[in-house]
Amino acid sequence: MAAPFFTTPFQPYVYQSPEDAVTPFQILGGEAQIVQIMLKPDEKIIARPGSVCYMSGSMEMENVYQPENEAGIWQWLLGKNVSSIVVRNSGQSDGFVGIAAPSLARILPIDLALFGGEILCQPDAFLCSINDVKVSNVVNQRIRNIPDGVEVRLGNIPGARGFLRQNISGRGLAFTVAGGSAVQKNLEVGEVLAVDVSCIAAVSSTVDVKIQYNAPMRRALLGGENQVTAVLTGPGIVFIQSLPFHRLSQRIARSVASPNMRENPKLLLQLALFFFLAYVVIISSLILTDG
Repeated sequence: MAAPFFTTPFQPYVYQSPEDAVTPFQILGGEAQIVQIMLKPDEKIIARPGSVCYMSGSMEMENVYQPENEAGIWQWLLGKNVSSIVVRNSGQSDGFVGIAAPSLARILPIDLALFGGEILCQPDAFLCSINDVKVSNVVNQRIRNIPDGVEVRLGNIPGARGFLRQNISGRGLAFTVAGGSAVQKNLEVGEVLAVDVSCIAAVSSTVDVKIQYNAPMRRALLGGENQVTAVLTGPGIVFIQSLPFHRLSQRIARSVASPNMRENPKLLLQLALFFFLAYVVIISSLILTDG
């Protein structure tokens, strides 16, 4: 890790672009992280809407229309963001900006030049970027109706990746998020790794991906986890997340919708009152019928 050529208020990592420009940054925090990026005058970063946490006084923030792919209007109709936040240092001295992860997530700095200029990520994984980075989404590519034991091969890049629906490309530095804890696996040529589909945060484009539905139909009807497995074959790099956002949100929803009686004593009283009223209604109807 090279030292920056100017003084910063923190001990940073340093990103050096293909044009030899140096940008220091630091990832702060544990479970819900923040990436703090130093910007020289006239430098800028691009971030997802709602991710800016703080910035120095010399920074200017602008919401600009930057559709993530050619079908930007369709993304907007489906509720997707088709704009980005551009943060620029308009001052005469160095400044900084803090970009926060949207949930209990780790921030992964990915130098696209080291990944052949492209990486495939889970939906909404992109957080912010420095220099030349393009983000494109594939709309409505969920995997459906896969028979038991059948493998679906996801060929090279364009669009049939289902769960890997965000394509980040270019020659700059991209910051992506992974829920919970993040693990990086470096696969050798021919090395195979089986991962739960929802736990894949990102893979390099050189990894061969197969989707295998390995649950019987009766289990699919009853629900459950780990029904779909991704079989990954190297070479390439895989980023695995321990707590996908949808799994976290489902558990929160369950705890709110089905509270423990010990934690909510009113629930027991409400149930008792409901059964008592039901009993009264049934007895009353029987008495009126006999009369």
